[in-house]
Amino acid sequence: MSAAPEPLAPGPGPLDAVPESPAGDAPTGRLTAERVVLRLARPYLGRLVGAGLLAAATEFAGLALMATATWLLMSAAGRPPLDRLTVAIVAVRALAISRGVFRYTERLAGHDAVLRMITDVRARVFATLAARRTAGHRSGDVLSRLVSDVEAVQDLLLRVLVPASAAAVVGLSAVVGAALISPPAAGVLAIGLLVAGLALPALATAVTRRSAAEVAPLRGALATDAIDLTHGAADLAAFGATDTALRAAEQRAGRLARLERRLAATGFAVDAAGVLVAGLTAAAVVLTALAADVPGVLIGVLAVGTLAAVEVALALVAAARQWTQLRPGLTRVAALLEADTPPQPVERTPDTVDGVDLAGPHELSFVDVTVRYRAGAAPALDRVSLDLPPGRRIAVVGPSGAGKSTLAAVLTGAVRPTSGRVTLDGRDLSAYAEDELPRAVGGLLAEAYVFHATVRENLLLGRATAGEEELTAATAAAGLLDWVHAQPAGWDSLVGEEGGQLSGGQRQRLALARALLAAPPVLVLDEPTEGLDPSAADAVLASALAATPAGHSVLLISHRLSGLAELDEIVVLDAGRVIQRGRHSDLVAATGWYRDQWLLQAAAERGYLALAP
Repeated sequence: MSAAPEPLAPGPGPLDAVPESPAGDAPTGRLTAERVVLRLARPYLGRLVGAGLLAAATEFAGLALMATATWLLMSAAGRPPLDRLTVAIVAVRALAISRGVFRYTERLAGHDAVLRMITDVRARVFATLAARRTAGHRSGDVLSRLVSDVEAVQDLLLRVLVPASAAAVVGLSAVVGAALISPPAAGVLAIGLLVAGLALPALATAVTRRSAAEVAPLRGALATDAIDLTHGAADLAAFGATDTALRAAEQRAGRLARLERRLAATGFAVDAAGVLVAGLTAAAVVLTALAADVPGVLIGVLAVGTLAAVEVALALVAAARQWTQLRPGLTRVAALLEADTPPQPVERTPDTVDGVDLAGPHELSFVDVTVRYRAGAAPALDRVSLDLPPGRRIAVVGPSGAGKSTLAAVLTGAVRPTSGRVTLDGRDLSAYAEDELPRAVGGLLAEAYVFHATVRENLLLGRATAGEEELTAATAAAGLLDWVHAQPAGWDSLVGEEGGQLSGGQRQRLALARALLAAPPVLVLDEPTEGLDPSAADAVLASALAATPAGHSVLLISHRLSGLAELDEIVVLDAGRVIQRGRHSDLVAATGWYRDQWLLQAAAERGYLALAP
């Protein structure tokens, strides 16, 4: 394999120390996290306003229900004529029913708007992370951003903004209603609502801010731990590092538990203060109403109404606490969304670009191509030149680190040359757009990914319009058709996460079948028979080459030299340089690396076949 690029800085892993400060992206510069997120809510503003009004109607119906029921009970104690109570009785029933209806409708409207918005947010976050190749982020942290951090956007709307707006509307209505009975009592109620709706939320924010700021990155770190401990269990056990990794994960989990206990304790204290404020406000309103000679029935209405109104205002405490806990996650999401641009409709590129037919045969040329991953480092490719005209089949071989996979990466546009040129039909490879080049050049690259989906779905990534005959031909050429037919679900068999239900050889055959199904005019096959025994490898390679359409060129990268006799040219790389080239028969006859390696591999495979059952 070729020299690798400079590794990205890793995120927290199972052996890392417990972080002492919140991690994540820096807050956005131009806009707050909330404003960046809420820009995406504009298309759904009508639905969100409707949900807010329904939430306010729900709380108002609850407040009116308490006040009306209190008036009804206290008035009924005096045994008035029934006709004086009829309206109140009907009102109590109507308010009780309407409260449930409003609550149900508000939930439908709010979740409909938010889930539509979350679909857009998650898609944009995923697109941004994919565009950055998730640089600097571990897979667990990326998972946290896509799940818990994006859910923070949902909670911002449903658990912060909607309840807060409803509490403000209902609190104002309660003060106006109280003023109709007793203006002094309304003033006292307003003070109590300000304490419950402003002072206590500010206190809750202050006491929970620091702890909450550490929770989101710790949860991301724990997601990384879970993935590392699960997928790396065998390697950790092999190196005796399981206990160390578990201790590090337990430390992180313990710290998260302590933070959450602290948040729970402060939340309990603030909630207790809210109950005290509600009681004191109700008592103050009653005393004020008594001093103003308000009738006894209305004093009862004011007392119960005050308790209900302050309870609604205390929802702002929960909203403030929720907002404090959500803000780190919102900041992480906003850092991605602010850098992103709104997605534009993408039209399929034409088959012909600047006179080049992407679907037709191509002539590809390397001219003195040099690749350096770091300044001053030895080149991964050193002035490599080769031509791949239509229909030509070339193999690139060499020892590990010779530059073979770097050559494939340059060919597919993943790596740009430091110097030299790579042209496709005379046009520089860098001039092709990202969605154009794969239609001309592609195939099976190193460590091809197998998705947690069915066999059919994995294959159709190569060509979405392929029919069953084409699927059958591709899997037959890759030597996987018998296995597919042996499965109860056939093409619809699930292959598991990262192909976990398949053996290594079966995963490689599936990836090869997908590449053959795509059938790009320039087919790159990087170690297509990796994981197969010698006899199966030779058969699969021969059938794969035979399945390549006439006029399509092939660049084969392989550490095995068997099966290369029918290729047009073999290029031998060592330390990034071409040290030999020619046909198989010529290279075997000449002294050099190819002949020595051929004899070694032939002897090793004869021994393998002799020992095989």
